[in-house]
Amino acid sequence: MQEQQKGQKIGDWVLYKNNQFIAFNKPAGLPSQNDQTEDKSLAQLAEIYAKQSLYVTHRLDRPASGVMLFGKTNKAVAAINEQFQNRSIQKTYLAAVKNKPQKEEDTIVHYIKKDARKNKVNAYDKPQKDAKKASLTYRVIGSSTTYHLLEISLHTGRHHQIRAQLQAIGCPIKGDVKYGFRRGNRDRSIHLHAWKLDFRHPISKKNETIVAPLPDDPVWNALAEYIQ
Repeated sequence: MQEQQKGQKIGDWVLYKNNQFIAFNKPAGLPSQNDQTEDKSLAQLAEIYAKQSLYVTHRLDRPASGVMLFGKTNKAVAAINEQFQNRSIQKTYLAAVKNKPQKEEDTIVHYIKKDARKNKVNAYDKPQKDAKKASLTYRVIGSSTTYHLLEISLHTGRHHQIRAQLQAIGCPIKGDVKYGFRRGNRDRSIHLHAWKLDFRHPISKKNETIVAPLPDDPVWNALAEYIQ
C-alpha cells in the first residue's frame, strides 16, 4: 500500500491532533497495523507523518474505513486504555446493508467464538464454550432504493463483532463476503465505517468527538443525506 491512495496523502486523512493524540480517517483496504502482508499499514504511515513513534489504541478491520486514534505518549495511551476498559468511550459506526432488519431499532446480544483457521468468528444466540458475549445497539436511520443505513453503537469490542452480529440477524454488510454478503466490492472494501469516537481528553478533561467523513462512493453518497 502506498502513501498516496486515490490521489490523497496521509496528511489528508488527519482528523484531530494535539500533543497527546492524533487521529486519522483510515481508508478501506489499508491495514490499521502490520499484518502478514508487506503492505504499509496506517500505523506506519502515521509515524512517518507525525515524525515520532505512536501507540495504537484500538483496531479497525482492514476492509472497513473510519476513525483511528493513536497516542503520542505512554500517559495518554494509558488514560485512553482505561476509558476503553470501563467503556466510557463511545464508538459509533455506520453500515450499509441490503436486507432491512425486522426492527427499526434494537439491542442484540450474541456469543462470539473465533475460528482462527478461517480468521473469522461465529455468532451464536446462546452461550457456547470459549465464546464471548457481544452486544450492540443499532437503528435504521435511512434507506436508498437499494440499501439501508444502520447507525451502530458497540457495548463490547469483540473481533469482527459488527460483521458477525449483522450476519446473524440476516443483514450482512455490503461487500462483506466473509460474513454472508453475496458479492464483494471491486476494491475488496466493505461498507462499514467507524464514524464517531467520543472520549474524555485526559489533560483538558473535555469531552472530545472525532467525526470521520464517509468515503466517496455511490452507495455512501446515496445514504449520506440521512447522517446528521
